[in-house]
Amino acid sequence: MAADEPLVLGIETSCDETGVGIVRGTTLLADAVASSVDTHARFGGVVPEIASRAHLEAMVPTIERALKEAGVSARDLDGIAVTSGPGLAGALLVGVSAAKAYAYALGKPLYGVNHLASHICVDQLEHGPLPEPTMALLVSGGHSSLLLAPDITSDVRPLGATIDDAAGEAFDKIARVLNLGFPGGPVIDRLAKEGDPKSIAFPRGLTGPRDAPYDFSFSGLKTSVARWIEAKRAAGEEVPVRDVAASFQEAVVDVLTRKAVRACKDEGVDHLMIGGGVAANSRLRALAEERCERAGVRLRVPRPGLCTDNGAMVAALGAEMVARNRRPSDLELSADSSLPVTEPHVPGAAHSHSHDHVHEISKDNLYS
Repeated sequence: MAADEPLVLGIETSCDETGVGIVRGTTLLADAVASSVDTHARFGGVVPEIASRAHLEAMVPTIERALKEAGVSARDLDGIAVTSGPGLAGALLVGVSAAKAYAYALGKPLYGVNHLASHICVDQLEHGPLPEPTMALLVSGGHSSLLLAPDITSDVRPLGATIDDAAGEAFDKIARVLNLGFPGGPVIDRLAKEGDPKSIAFPRGLTGPRDAPYDFSFSGLKTSVARWIEAKRAAGEEVPVRDVAASFQEAVVDVLTRKAVRACKDEGVDHLMIGGGVAANSRLRALAEERCERAGVRLRVPRPGLCTDNGAMVAALGAEMVARNRRPSDLELSADSSLPVTEPHVPGAAHSHSHDHVHEISKDNLYS
């Protein structure tokens, strides 16, 4: 870690995690998270208004905790990065507003970055600089995407995406049908280890010869599993929860890994990065490792804590923006709930100046 590498604070509030990370170059210094998942569990899913309020209450304490953990002052920062989209509009707005306030008061450049591109860039904190181009499979509660990134700061190309339910969303819905609670991913992963993945032949969506090669569909699978469970219950039979969990999970990870490895072969890319919350799934990691090794593809997967939403991933992409001299965002930056992945960050106008207009007294008042 060199002292001249950019020191960047990242803020992530796209859903129910208030994440604040601090990195220097590609070295993680702090990763502070305040989660409201327990509150949402009572409702069986994320409630946007509750998430926004939780972000508002957690923001300043989480930033202060991250600065203390990193052993740096806010004045030392070279930039502030924030997820400006995609995500829940109200939740994003809290993070963007906080980032703009800190950037303005401290006179630091602001970088509004893309949530999905951040999920790719976080792998730099674990395995070093990303190869160029990078092939990435992102799987979470809101997204299932295959992306080719020749340059993570300026050129991210979508090859395929979910056309209905995302993989993580399907996990949550099946967990609800099985009365396993929320979130569904971790509990299904755990129960599946005790079940037989070959016991029930659930469908693999969009895997026919005429189907889009890189798109995903889990809605049909979700419906098939739900109907299978309903039929068992209607017949008065006990539902084999572990076998259902294992067979459902296998159907999901089979499709994800099959399409990802195919994309690597078709594009001539010899490595695959997997990110997003579902990347913490143990069976997805194992099957991806097995298929990548067979295909001569190197697999890069961050540790589970960096796969779920966090501020470290935002800081990682922000640091890369600073290192490559990408244009900062304007202070008029807004939250964009549908920000396309083709926009890794939201640059300001070419004529935008630095924040020299910020009065020194306002900086002193914030951090004396």
